[in-house]
Amino acid sequence: MRSPGNRRYPIIPIWAIGLTIATILSVILLNGQFVNAVTKSHPLPPTLSQWHDPTNSGDYFEQVTPTKVGYLIWSQLPVKIYVETPAIGERAKAWVKTVSTAVMEWNIYLPLVIVSEAEGADIAIARSIPPLQILPGSKIPRARSALTSYEFYTQNNVFSHRFKILLSPSQTGEYLCAATRHEFGHALGIWGHSPLQTDTMYFSQVRHPPFISPRDVNTLKKIYAQPTSLGWTVSDR
Repeated sequence: MRSPGNRRYPIIPIWAIGLTIATILSVILLNGQFVNAVTKSHPLPPTLSQWHDPTNSGDYFEQVTPTKVGYLIWSQLPVKIYVETPAIGERAKAWVKTVSTAVMEWNIYLPLVIVSEAEGADIAIARSIPPLQILPGSKIPRARSALTSYEFYTQNNVFSHRFKILLSPSQTGEYLCAATRHEFGHALGIWGHSPLQTDTMYFSQVRHPPFISPRDVNTLKKIYAQPTSLGWTVSDR
């Protein structure tokens, strides 16, 4: 499952028209202050540039929703991940090991590093019950096993973002691994779902969770070729 992200910072994008992606300027409201932000594509990470799908499986890029600042792309690599360490015990150790293993499955396609401190991490993963969800047209709260959200901020005059992933303590074993793998795909930029059960980003939990598929990687590669305001400098108006 995923949340709609942090909607406190609206943006008015100016989209380029043509066969090539041009450099454009967006006006962003951040913490009550208007700033100018460049919107253009970053160089494709070498791990994705070298990726080739021998199966020609295609992708589900059309299912990915860009945010108001463009696509959720990490340009400063490796991406830093903090995995919360719960109370001491065998179950806590097993949880950290399972989550860390699922996270590093993505390392083949995008450089990642697990850090020991939450401060400065790009993606923080917590063993916590996600808040109840109320679907449109319903008044009945619905429990969910995981939740991924993001927020925008500026650091050293660069427009940036960070993610937080909540994983329910009730998830264990194979299903915890699958939930982590799926939610982490959102945090890497796949802000959407696949319609096929053979992809790890399939929109629902399945009995036999799949590993990261060529379609997942093809989609990630296409996302990282898109324009974004993230990772570029901003200036006060």
